Amino acid sequence: MTKILVAVGLICLTLSGLSRCDDFISKMDGDEGMQDQHLEHESELPKVHDDLSINGMKTNAASREVEEEAIKIDELNVSQIKQLRASAEKFQFQTEVNRMMKLIINSLYKNKEIFLRELISNASDALDKLRLNSITDSSLLTPNSNLDIRIRIDKENKNLHIIDSGIGMTKDELVKNLGTIAKSGTSDFLNQMQQKEGGEEQVSSDLIGQFGVGFYSSFLVADRVTVTSKSNEHPTQHIWESNAAEFNVIEDPRGPTLKRGTQITLELKPESHNYLEESTIRDLIKKYSQFINFPIYLWTEKTVEEEVPIEDETPTPTKEDKTMDDEEDDDAKVEDSTEDSKPKTKKVSKTVYDWELINNSKPIWLRKPVDIKEAEYNEFYKTLTKDNSDPISNTHFVAEGEVTFKSLLFIPSVQPSESFNRYGTKTDNIKLYVRRVFITDDFNEIIPHYLNFLRGIVDSDDLPLNVSRENLQQSKLIKIIRKKLIRKALDMIKKMNTETFEKFWKEFSTNIKLGIIEDTSNRSRLTKLVKFHSSQGGMTSFADYITRMKDKQDAIYYIAGGSMEEVQKSPFTEKLLKRNYEVLYLTDPIDEYCINSVTEFEGKKFQNVAKEGLSIKTNEEKMKELKTIYEPLTAWLGNNALKDHILKAELSDRLDTSPVALVSSRYGWTGNMERIVASQTHAKSDDMNRQYYMSQKKTLEVNPRHPLIKELLRRVKDNAEDTVAKDMSQLLFHTATLRSGYAVKDTNVFISSIETMMRGSLGIPVEEELDEEDDLDETTEEEKTEGESADAEIDADAEADAQEEEDITKPEVEESTEGDEENHVEKDEL
Repeated sequence: MTKILVAVGLICLTLSGLSRCDDFISKMDGDEGMQDQHLEHESELPKVHDDLSINGMKTNAASREVEEEAIKIDELNVSQIKQLRASAEKFQFQTEVNRMMKLIINSLYKNKEIFLRELISNASDALDKLRLNSITDSSLLTPNSNLDIRIRIDKENKNLHIIDSGIGMTKDELVKNLGTIAKSGTSDFLNQMQQKEGGEEQVSSDLIGQFGVGFYSSFLVADRVTVTSKSNEHPTQHIWESNAAEFNVIEDPRGPTLKRGTQITLELKPESHNYLEESTIRDLIKKYSQFINFPIYLWTEKTVEEEVPIEDETPTPTKEDKTMDDEEDDDAKVEDSTEDSKPKTKKVSKTVYDWELINNSKPIWLRKPVDIKEAEYNEFYKTLTKDNSDPISNTHFVAEGEVTFKSLLFIPSVQPSESFNRYGTKTDNIKLYVRRVFITDDFNEIIPHYLNFLRGIVDSDDLPLNVSRENLQQSKLIKIIRKKLIRKALDMIKKMNTETFEKFWKEFSTNIKLGIIEDTSNRSRLTKLVKFHSSQGGMTSFADYITRMKDKQDAIYYIAGGSMEEVQKSPFTEKLLKRNYEVLYLTDPIDEYCINSVTEFEGKKFQNVAKEGLSIKTNEEKMKELKTIYEPLTAWLGNNALKDHILKAELSDRLDTSPVALVSSRYGWTGNMERIVASQTHAKSDDMNRQYYMSQKKTLEVNPRHPLIKELLRRVKDNAEDTVAKDMSQLLFHTATLRSGYAVKDTNVFISSIETMMRGSLGIPVEEELDEEDDLDETTEEEKTEGESADAEIDADAEADAQEEEDITKPEVEESTEGDEENHVEKDEL
């Protein structure tokens, strides 16, 4: 009986367990059905069961699911992304693509910031394609008539979104264009359009892409790139996703959310999180893409203040209050009606989000110059250069030939103060654009150094760029562009009116003079632009000088010096000015260097009046007679008195009031040149070339009509060893050195001769010596007594101070002694 009962009990337990299992299974089936039902709706997310473990905590799987639900990428959560990736059609890049991708990411581009320029250029091409196709089929614009580019920063998920409303791509185009390295959809589009009649001219100047590698620059800053695209040719929107090793393509479960166009989402690398800043993205857009044809919007956050009404918290008046108010005088009740009508408000700060247009500047160089006003040029210049002043002048032209480009050049109104400190270094004043996309401003040969003040742009459609579109490949084309830019800039300067040229010359005269020295191919053009001060007043050019030259004057006369006063009072110009010859005054340090580089102008040579070779029309017979008369003096000066200082002595036909002057050789240095060379801080101290020119002896020219020269001749004839004559010749040589602009080498000798002359003028004998100076060590008895008493007082004060310090420190010493005795007793007891 007992066995039967046990068996029945086991059967019941078994049946009960099976029933519970059926219930569990049915429950699980019901849950799976619910999941399938949720997955059928794209707008609902898969549910996460709140399964608990024995200890009441969520299981690891459940926690992971909850965490995935919270993470969203490109408006899809991680769970949805995983499901899409699991069901996506996987593709591998073509052969050797991994190595090619590494080359693109690590070697092709120098700057990571290029990625944004490339992606915006691709978006612009997509918009251009749509615009061109819509010319024949306007229905293509129906889903979204706005043609723009939008950039949104997602700081929370570390994503950057670039969205365009362009032509979009189908699934096959995603695989074909993005899955193939160096596959340019733009090139294919150009080929198709060029096959049509008249298509080549229509598209060649707008589309940017050439090589098909710009898109992959996004992997410079992103670990993963997701491309969502919708084309008018297919009703389905697709998602392309890659980690640079492989890519997936899947139908977008959200449907055609874009309507038309493409959205690129970059999951930025940790080291590229600086591109999540609005200011960084804004600056990059303005730097590279501010002249793109289509508007570029950036999703921005800003804080604004607005006035809001203040809620009236005044309590409702009671009947008693109303009665008291009615009893008040009518005059007290009168109030300003305007104040009562104004509601009370307060200012509060509010954070608003909106799309901000970044590229509000238009590429005016693409328009015809006749259609552009001067105010538009000035406004564009300020936008381009960040200068607050209007430019002095500008030139807008199109260059055609081996290379075709458009250019717009400006001359600023002020020369930067540090421009010559940076002379010869690279500048970023001329910017190169290709189809309105900024390429580089790191030029070293596109413009010469002396024209580094020019600001402007060069934009071309067919420049041969390298694959990264960062540099020009052929230096030959750079030389052609350089040549055309220089000529257009010089023509712009040449066509200035008088008032404008004066402003220009005040700021940039040194640059033109440097150009004469450096640019041999354009030296003749530059020489026509220079102007110098004239002895007849004002500034003059070489061409105007030639029109005023005297008959049989075969040279253009000039003199160089440190100031106008120096050159106007120079002894070298005395005879010329007296005879009304025009002399050019060169007062800038670079002027003499500049004019030495020019051999002639319109057949007229240049003559420095401080050098040999000056020929003034004089009476030759009388000059020969004077030379014969003064032969003893000139021979004595050159061979005896000044043989260590001068090359030779001869009569002068350029001096009028001065007795003597030092004249340099035709290829030697004048006093002004020596002073400039000596003041150069970077000059080599033991430069052999410099020492050679500085040590050259000069010719001493004497004025035969001067009384000092006549007296010197008389003394030399009487006695060739006359000491007074020798001293006088030394003094004349030193004064001629100074007046001619040179430095006196031995100043002590010069000072001694001046002192001797002063003694003679004052009647003081040359042998008279100075009075002996009194001995300063001898002192009187009174001074000694006063000194001894002062010393005694100082000693007494010192003794008093010492006694006072001893009285103060004595108790402390006694206390320390008693303490030492007590310590000694304690040590003995121990």
